[in-house]
Amino acid sequence: MIEINTSAYKKTSFALALGSFIVFCNLYLFQPMLPLMATEFAVSATQINWVLAATTLMLALCLIPWAIASEIVGRRLIMVISLCLMPIVGIAMVFTQDLLTLTLARAVMGISVAGYVAVAVAYMAEEFSHTALMLAVGSYISANSLGGIAGRLYGGIIGEQLGWHWAVLGMAIMSLIGAVVVIKLLPPQQHFIRHNHQLRVHGSQLCAHLKQPVLWLAMLIGGLNFALFINLYSVTGFRLVAAPFNLPLSWASLIFLCYLSGTVTSRLSGRWVSKFNPISGMILGGVLSLVGMWLGLIESRIAILISLLLLSSGAFFTHSLAYAWVSQHAKVAKATATALYLVHYYVGGSLGGFLLIYCWQHGGWDTVVAGGTALYLIMFILCGFLIKSTKQQPVLQPN
Repeated sequence: MIEINTSAYKKTSFALALGSFIVFCNLYLFQPMLPLMATEFAVSATQINWVLAATTLMLALCLIPWAIASEIVGRRLIMVISLCLMPIVGIAMVFTQDLLTLTLARAVMGISVAGYVAVAVAYMAEEFSHTALMLAVGSYISANSLGGIAGRLYGGIIGEQLGWHWAVLGMAIMSLIGAVVVIKLLPPQQHFIRHNHQLRVHGSQLCAHLKQPVLWLAMLIGGLNFALFINLYSVTGFRLVAAPFNLPLSWASLIFLCYLSGTVTSRLSGRWVSKFNPISGMILGGVLSLVGMWLGLIESRIAILISLLLLSSGAFFTHSLAYAWVSQHAKVAKATATALYLVHYYVGGSLGGFLLIYCWQHGGWDTVVAGGTALYLIMFILCGFLIKSTKQQPVLQPN
């Protein structure tokens, strides 16, 4: 097993983090450009949201197939295929001209990034010791947030200055360079055991995960957490380019720097579980995010900034804990379990946007807060059920 503070740990965790960075740059490249593109294509905010939702939805739908494939051919090969597909799809996207074709291309990008996302944590769970795993997952999710920040800032600035075609081309080139580095550094798996099962076996494993409340409840919590987090940011982007703020797109894109607070808290999640109950950490993260959303009721740029810092801190803290929880407590088929968590996660992100953006279009930020508060309350109720489930059912301890 790869132990903490070794050269193998440093090289492998860096490679995994870099791959994650590339994935999330590509995934969220278009999010800051949504207001600009709504104007360019003369469509509503809800309609243009499909450019983002198509990617995350296809990502969610393809996680399980990629995870099943990784049980047969190995995690590393799936990650390499995923990394190689991203620049190819990105270059193809440059030649799209209409919204429908662009949306379909973004859906294909979702299929491409799904391979890496589906199996990276399973690779870590099999190759790293327990202590190293917790820190590596924290670093991996920190890279998620950094990739999200970089992709959004790049998309907002380049998209406004040169147009979205040039933004996509530049991202494709950067993805190709990054993929070469990751492939060179990422070592072959030493502890992977091939499971060449029939589809019905994989189906039974999926059902087994869903029948365990200690897993499924954490998946639902992760889905609601992401539905709120990603789409509150999208709504804030529309809010800042509209009256009374009227910010340029490049300036409005700077809100994604607030993700840096999530980069910090995702790393702290590993330390939290060494002293406290992970579920109490999920609740704490939800409370921080909820307070941040309420603070956004103040019509002030400073208040919105603090609001987003709290939102990011809480959301990444909750996500790190829920994600690691599923990986540790899955009894079999860890890649399938973590992929199933991410299915809930990204389906939540895809569908949550239509709810919160609809609230924005029909009632402004006050209505968004009302809808968001209802979702947070459901998440806290699920945390309560998860606590109850851990008391009723013995949980498999990590090795």
